[in-house]
Amino acid sequence: MTVPALQLNDGTEIPQLGVGVFKVDPGETERIVADALELGYRHIDTAAIYGNEEGVGRAIAASGIPREQLFITTKLWNDDQPAAAEAMDRSLEKLGLDHVDLYLIHWPVAQRETYLGAWLAMEELKAAGRTRSIGVSNFQVPHLELIMKESSTTPAVNQVELHPAFQQRELRAFQEPLGVRTEAWGPLGQGKYELFAQPAVADAAAALGVSPAQVVIRWHLERGIIVFPKSNSRERMAQNFDVFGFELDEAQLAALDALDQGKRVGSHPDEVS
Repeated sequence: MTVPALQLNDGTEIPQLGVGVFKVDPGETERIVADALELGYRHIDTAAIYGNEEGVGRAIAASGIPREQLFITTKLWNDDQPAAAEAMDRSLEKLGLDHVDLYLIHWPVAQRETYLGAWLAMEELKAAGRTRSIGVSNFQVPHLELIMKESSTTPAVNQVELHPAFQQRELRAFQEPLGVRTEAWGPLGQGKYELFAQPAVADAAAALGVSPAQVVIRWHLERGIIVFPKSNSRERMAQNFDVFGFELDEAQLAALDALDQGKRVGSHPDEVS
């Protein structure tokens, strides 16, 4: 099964579906990532603050998959924004890699006034081949405006909380015409509301003979969003990957679109320090 690839604004291609390891226990990470790679996933999303880059690296090394077939993302933590190059060195060492495919500023933490400096340093990391692409996470419009005004690089992606109850329409309408791809974290709502019981989801799942989670993942894909659901279960990861044999029709897509309530269930970027 081939996952569609989307082209980023720097020419790099990114698999539209991957697997994330947020809150995955470091002791379990190698097994979970190994399972994902065996199932066919080639896009892995981690972060320095997750504490599990070593496990990701061990799974990559043991897989025997050629490096050029993998897409690996990690993220610069807030405290490390003044020293992005050193933070990148630590992440690469833990991952056992000489470069990542995408390096993101994890949160803007605008009150510290360090994210612009971090972005300029990341431009240098990209120029040095330490990462193929650079982007941001949890950035709002003013944060994007500043880094694009003060640098020569438009972020390749902005990874943000996005799920049917919180669709980030204003942000997407701003960034996507500028060439910034949208990535969704918490794409299934993190279990913090009854997403799968919503008629728009449950009815589509019943009509198509798939799970509610598969319906929501497929909605993300058809709306052009890069998505990487997280699961500790091999069976669930296999199910999440099996979303290319069906499509949602326009009525089903519209019904999911109508679930938007502006309902954020994760942290607000202004409150993360």
